[in-house]
Amino acid sequence: MKSSHRWAVGLALLAVMLVMGVQQPVLAAELAVYEEQTQDPPFRLPFNIEPGPDSWYIVQFYGNTRGAYLRRNIWYGAGQGLHFGVDFAAPCGTEVVAIGDGEVAKVDAKEHGAGPHNLVIAHPNGLVSLYGHLLQPPNLYVGQPVQKGEVIGLTGDPDISCTSRPHLHLEVRNGGYWIAYNPVPLIDADWDSLALFGPSSGFQRDLQNPRRWLTLEDQPDVSFGAPLLNDYSEPWPPQW
Repeated sequence: MKSSHRWAVGLALLAVMLVMGVQQPVLAAELAVYEEQTQDPPFRLPFNIEPGPDSWYIVQFYGNTRGAYLRRNIWYGAGQGLHFGVDFAAPCGTEVVAIGDGEVAKVDAKEHGAGPHNLVIAHPNGLVSLYGHLLQPPNLYVGQPVQKGEVIGLTGDPDISCTSRPHLHLEVRNGGYWIAYNPVPLIDADWDSLALFGPSSGFQRDLQNPRRWLTLEDQPDVSFGAPLLNDYSEPWPPQW
């Protein structure tokens, strides 16, 4: 929704609520919720080509996935047991584009993992995007400006084989790098359709809180280094 249209609708809502005698604290809260719900996602998908079995598809979403749960103490222990990005399966050499305007913050930052090569872009909204498992070092330099949709690298394989599991690992973090956010509500895409194909294994269920963290949008932020969020005593499916 365009910003000017949001404000017009917001002002109309304000007028209606004033006529109805809504109190100021309630009014402010309602307008804040409305603005949050109508805010356009700031980012786009990291590819310029359409999804498909021969181009790219999602193999693991962000959050409390079953795959992350099974490896919560091995691969994902530093990320509270959650998968702190979205994995897009794609043949090696597939062009990756910037999900938003910004500038290069890091190239081949080994402290962030996601080898053999990665790239970090800082965006004007205070968020950073990380592109991992790239085929080769990106031909970019720190401080270089990039535009949304610009090619910034090529997909690779974390096993350096291009046959085992070639994919792009995409993260969205805060500017300090210690918090990871769910990319789904931040990227403008038809996520429901993207979730319909591909071998994504879904989310792990906690039978003591069975309705929590089971949808694409309902996933918690990750604070790196904090305790596990999914060390369940009654998981489903069970961990045999």
